[in-house]
Amino acid sequence: MRCSLRNFPLTKAVPLAISRGTTAAVEHLLVVVEQDGIRGIGETGGLETGHRCYETPAIAAELEAVFPLLEARSCEPRQALEPLLARLSPPARCGLDLALHDWWGQRLGAPLWQLWGLDPAACVPTSVTLGLGQIPAVLARLELWWQQLPATRIKLKLGSPEGLEHDLALLRAVAQALEARSEATGTAIELQVDANGGWSLAGARSMVEPLAAHGVVLLEQPLAPLADAEADTAGFAALAPDCPLPLVADESCWNLADLVRLAPHVDGINIKLLKSGGLSEALVMARAAQGLDLAVMLGCYSDGSLLNGAAAHLLPLVRWPDLDSHLNLVDDPFVGLECQGDRLQPPTGVGLGIGPQGLLP
Repeated sequence: MRCSLRNFPLTKAVPLAISRGTTAAVEHLLVVVEQDGIRGIGETGGLETGHRCYETPAIAAELEAVFPLLEARSCEPRQALEPLLARLSPPARCGLDLALHDWWGQRLGAPLWQLWGLDPAACVPTSVTLGLGQIPAVLARLELWWQQLPATRIKLKLGSPEGLEHDLALLRAVAQALEARSEATGTAIELQVDANGGWSLAGARSMVEPLAAHGVVLLEQPLAPLADAEADTAGFAALAPDCPLPLVADESCWNLADLVRLAPHVDGINIKLLKSGGLSEALVMARAAQGLDLAVMLGCYSDGSLLNGAAAHLLPLVRWPDLDSHLNLVDDPFVGLECQGDRLQPPTGVGLGIGPQGLLP
């Protein structure tokens, strides 16, 4: 196979603020594998979760170092490549994993969801995200979303550096706006809350009652993720008995091993391809979650339609889709990810089913 790499920018129409900071633009990487006249593509980029950080230049260096070893191999069988992929960081592995899946699906002439035997009719609406900010700005962002699509699932970021009082005020204002919208349209609107690890255990315990009172349907990553897996698990174990809402692990859950250790203490896990290392691990995690009676959220970072389109092949297995980052870009260079109302559809093209605009000759 032949491998190559290309940088491209992604710029948000509205910068997103969470407990750890604000993002307005990122640099991502297009990973390309070619063999037998078939070209597979994947997207990757840096991420930071509070306890782990991967920067795009370092990811590019990892990939460029492994390309010469891959070029002596074939794109299949995939199992033969696993020792080389295993040495890579999750985001570097993700880029290659997606490109190889794209190549495989194109060779077989079918979209991935079809090769996996999944049913697109099982897909449910995606949430759209409201970042942290002053109340008027957050409510204005909500109105912008409603101008763009009929969003019926809203994810509100809390864990503000301004403290719990600001979180409570923001919660009240958004809940009231959703109630007014629901009454005006006759459509039920769901409110989710993601603290991105911004609360202490005591703070999280104090928030669960007002969250429930305002109709919040799930609480995602209330506590900071910890590098020590035992201590990280202990945090969820301590909060779970006091939390009447479905508790979802995001930054704490990267792979199948994390899912298994957290399963006794959470109600769901957020799978993101950059964390899992691509679709290979993500598919295993989604199936394992089903077997353990855990709900699956499918999330994103500041990702383009290639990463989100790849993730969309898993949508039939997902209770809480959260693939909205590409909807907030002014320069997304990919096409092929369709949205019907607020319901994303798995791409219908072969392989990943996503095409790059202007990135490849």
